[in-house]
Amino acid sequence: MAQPQTTMAIGTDGVAVVQLDYKPLNALHPQLLRSLFDNLKRAHEDPRCKAIVVTGANNNFSPGFDIQQFKNQSGGGGIDSSINDAFCTVLENGPKPTVAAIHGVALGGGLEVAMACNARVCTPGTRMGLPELQLGILPGFGGTQRLPRLVGLQKALEMMLTSAPIKDGAARKLGLVDDVVPQAQLLEAARRMALDIAEGRKPRMLSLYRTDKLETFGEAATVFEMAKSETAKRARGLAHPLLCIEAIEYGVAHGGEAGLKKEVECFAAAAALDTHKALVHIFFAQRSTKKVAGVTDAGLKPRPMKCVAVLGGGLMGSGIATALAQAGYDVLLKEVNQQFLDGGLARVKANLASRVKKGAMSAAEAEKVGARVKGVLTYDDFKSADMVIEAVIEDIPLKQRIFADLEKACRPDCILSTNTSTIDINLVGAKTAAQDRILGAHFFSPAHIMPLLEIVRTERTSKQAILDTLELSGRIKKTPVVVGNCTGFAVNRVFFPYTMAACMLVDMGLNPFQIDKAIAGKFGMPMGPFRLNDLVGSDVGLHVGKNFLDSFPERVYISQLIPLLNQHKRLGEKSGKGFYKFDAKRRASPDPEIAPLVEEARAAAGLIKDASKPPKMSDQEIIEFIFFPVVNEGCRVISEGIVDKPADLDVATVMSMGFPAVKGGLIFWADLVGAPRIVAKLAALSKAVPPALAGFFTPCDYLAQAAQAGRKLEAGVAACVQDLGRAHAAVVHVRARAAGWGGLARGGGGALLGGGGRMAGCCDVLMLVEELLRTSLA
Repeated sequence: MAQPQTTMAIGTDGVAVVQLDYKPLNALHPQLLRSLFDNLKRAHEDPRCKAIVVTGANNNFSPGFDIQQFKNQSGGGGIDSSINDAFCTVLENGPKPTVAAIHGVALGGGLEVAMACNARVCTPGTRMGLPELQLGILPGFGGTQRLPRLVGLQKALEMMLTSAPIKDGAARKLGLVDDVVPQAQLLEAARRMALDIAEGRKPRMLSLYRTDKLETFGEAATVFEMAKSETAKRARGLAHPLLCIEAIEYGVAHGGEAGLKKEVECFAAAAALDTHKALVHIFFAQRSTKKVAGVTDAGLKPRPMKCVAVLGGGLMGSGIATALAQAGYDVLLKEVNQQFLDGGLARVKANLASRVKKGAMSAAEAEKVGARVKGVLTYDDFKSADMVIEAVIEDIPLKQRIFADLEKACRPDCILSTNTSTIDINLVGAKTAAQDRILGAHFFSPAHIMPLLEIVRTERTSKQAILDTLELSGRIKKTPVVVGNCTGFAVNRVFFPYTMAACMLVDMGLNPFQIDKAIAGKFGMPMGPFRLNDLVGSDVGLHVGKNFLDSFPERVYISQLIPLLNQHKRLGEKSGKGFYKFDAKRRASPDPEIAPLVEEARAAAGLIKDASKPPKMSDQEIIEFIFFPVVNEGCRVISEGIVDKPADLDVATVMSMGFPAVKGGLIFWADLVGAPRIVAKLAALSKAVPPALAGFFTPCDYLAQAAQAGRKLEAGVAACVQDLGRAHAAVVHVRARAAGWGGLARGGGGALLGGGGRMAGCCDVLMLVEELLRTSLA
């Protein structure tokens, strides 16, 4: 494994080149920083050295601080004031001038290294920025002080608060770099600039002490007020962006050196927040979804894919085709008639035109991508397909006929997948003998934009088919989550209580718009459950909801609210009205005309005892009423092995439903709240509602046992099994002592564990063991 190090070589011109070298991209591991500082000191002390150039190996400068350190160490990854001190003494203020030679990226700590140098040269295409807020912290190596002094306060605030990098041209114009040269000339240009500074032909600039780019005091005050106001709107309830502004503002008012001390203080405060822990968790969780036990560690290699066929050119099918074509695949888009096919191809073209309009690709690129999509009306060309993705309507007999046809039309190694969001995958492929290559490829709408892909495996899906689909997900820039085959799979199943709980609150007397305000405004979801219903469509919600009523009748809530909206053709955005009404630009506003429907649903539910006294609930109470049942269902999904690991569910909920990333995903957030509190609240709610509804809130075994054992929900089923083993051993030990069988107790009771039980049932056994423990000890 590559070791973090720097190298130092002094040329005949007297310039020492210090090179960052830590594959793959020179992340700033603490050991790399120590090596950098050591070599800088050596260069300063060497009489042969006149000036210093800092650059990067591995065809890159540095992407920033080694994020793994945030995971390995307590908050902040071990960053403290000693690093800032070294930046000042050996990079910025040492005896010899320093120049950064930048190529590739200089992000986060990488840019902070460059800004501490006395000048900077980069190559075309270089990207520079300070994206630390994306991890719940702020720049910690002087970035809050040096960037405003190099590019001006307003631009610096924009770069830090949005985490948006800039390219070489903008950096040169702003003064962040002093020159842009071809890569072949980078070191030569940097050496020349370093000597010019050393020999007095260019001034030596100390970024920390510059004031020429800072706004006047009055202008700065206005800029800070605007930044705070905008941040309060866009990052509602988040402290770390305001801590970043605080550090910048203090430095502008009291000078760069004082600002560095404030930066250390603000960095430590941000690093201690749950937000930082949550964002670091989701960062690593997102990168671990491609590692699936028993699949990616099975010694297989993904097979190359060139052509993918898509059945159905509707909104979903055309979106999938667009994503595939953009990734370089040849795409066969099949429809049942020419009219539908023309519509599907037109939608692909419109998707690409939208990207051109937004500046994401050129018109020539869009034309080239569009040419990869071939419209077909038959299966004649399907022998060339490496994978098929079926995206037709949710009709079981239709899907079964299609898969029977695909088995005949495609090669025997072709993966056959369905984009169904709820239907049992085994049922879809029931009329074929190709079960080993059938799986679910569940995209979220719009498919060419939404970042998640649920890969649904059955007990018969081959490891190779799963591995190949994981590879495809990477090429089309989707984050994959491999899930088991059940109603709703992972995301839709976990969130089925979401709208049901919201409807129950309305039936109990709460205003639906108050609920949406609490869930979106207070909690941070993109929209509340009723606004989401209008986006998806009341008809779709009713259809999908029926699957859960059939599959989990013991823990659902049946409200007449959504059926009534359907009866009155209030389907949401598609019909111009639902819970909300929509103007010509699809802007939503609460619609008072739903009041009679709400009253009718409440009357049917019979949950209001005294209509003159509607329940009073705080935003927090609403949040818990809606999300704790969602957590409960998430725990069932974990205990049943539907997800490979709990962190996968965190990623899935963030990337599909917009669960706030700053909370770390559903299960991570639940652990922050604490399983005991969730269990206590759910138990109380189950007693507060009529007995027929108690099952909606009753805590599942996995959740209840985690609360009782003080175990994190993120620990997964394996931790539950370990607890079971320890409990078994403890029971044997207690019984042995009680009977005087010391030898047996010392010999251990592991043999009693056995190996035949299902992991998903471990919580029931654990409850029995703990009861035995209590009895034995008594």
